[in-house]
Amino acid sequence: MNNDPRSHGLWERTAPPAPDTQALRGDATADVAIVGAGYTGLSAALHLAQAGARVTVLEGEAVGFGGSGRNVGLVNAGLWVKPDLVPAALGPERGERLLALLGAAPRRVFDLIAEHRIPCEAQNTGTLHCAVGAKGLADLEDRARQWQARGAPVRLLDAAEAAQATGTRAYAGALLDERAGTIQPLAYARGLGAAALAAGAALHTGSPVLGVTEAGSRWCLTTPGGTLTAEWIVVATNAYTRAPWPEIRAEIAHLPYFNIATAPLSGNLRGSILPGRQGAWDTKPVLTSFRLDAAGRLVLGSVGALRGPGAAVHRAWARRTLRRLFPQAGDVPFEAEWYGRIGMTADALPRFHRLARQVVGFSGYNGRGIAPGTAFGRVLADLVAGRITEADLPLPVSAPVPIGFRAARELAYEVGAQAVHWAEARFPGRGP
Repeated sequence: MNNDPRSHGLWERTAPPAPDTQALRGDATADVAIVGAGYTGLSAALHLAQAGARVTVLEGEAVGFGGSGRNVGLVNAGLWVKPDLVPAALGPERGERLLALLGAAPRRVFDLIAEHRIPCEAQNTGTLHCAVGAKGLADLEDRARQWQARGAPVRLLDAAEAAQATGTRAYAGALLDERAGTIQPLAYARGLGAAALAAGAALHTGSPVLGVTEAGSRWCLTTPGGTLTAEWIVVATNAYTRAPWPEIRAEIAHLPYFNIATAPLSGNLRGSILPGRQGAWDTKPVLTSFRLDAAGRLVLGSVGALRGPGAAVHRAWARRTLRRLFPQAGDVPFEAEWYGRIGMTADALPRFHRLARQVVGFSGYNGRGIAPGTAFGRVLADLVAGRITEADLPLPVSAPVPIGFRAARELAYEVGAQAVHWAEARFPGRGP
């Protein structure tokens, strides 16, 4: 996309073609305007169109251009925040409602994939959260206890079981979450777009919203090529938000995240590395993620941006990490690299906003976009269609509050990740 191989990398190379779309031209009307063609916007469009609403999606770039087309592809349940902390922050009723929604969200993703026959390399085989040392294992024990108390199918693996499941002896244990899995994330976004179109939604790419004005009881959205008038607006832009809702961007800090993919591994290596095809990540603050794609490429990821001095640092880290975790892989070459931005809120919880009369949206996914985005899109569709009220939502209505020291946080994320990776590449003993 945009002739930049480091924006979507492997996913753009291996995804099916995007649905055929055009920029908005002239004046159009709809019941609901959806801004953003990522998981949330496309899920909302699909569910609203299936309910008979006239829906138009406006996307400034291309389907899946933002985080939906750049992420690791882990379909996780829940949040980064431990389960017991969610009711403590939101109150018991909303907190448990959010946990129930997001605990079941991976099932909704895989059901949509099956229902609409979306070709996106779906593997509903679980994920592995891997413990680095005794501290990491204690953290996972706590998470396992909290999820098991809610009836979730999660299981703590000991070091030997974790080694068998991952193919490396680097970890003290792992938390297996059987609800979760992996997908090809850009392929899933494009498949959702195609499903929304088939259900009757309109989808215009290359159509950034430049301004929004009230037109009586309706809203008028202006793009470079035309206007769209609608009763409702769903704002589904998250970390890639631009005008006319800068307050969403102001409440999140950008955390850069990159992925580097190997060439396809040999059959023997595929049998020894992640033999169950789970996606995995570890408990380090500057974490390492790893997974296989359908062709057997190993995708390594971590915090950082592949630009400036960071590009060389993170590439060196990836090579050292591959040798440390999976020495059996030898010097298998890397063949793709890309990076994007994660939208982080101050407390690592998502937000629901009523930005104006009949203008609503969720934001702040904190690196958990696939399953929550899909689930929140369905919630927004239900809200707009009148099937639920704001009292039924899993999050309270909140006004966007600018995150403190945002620029400093973003600089610390990027530079700090470079420093950690430089140290881990130079002194391998510091790694897991």
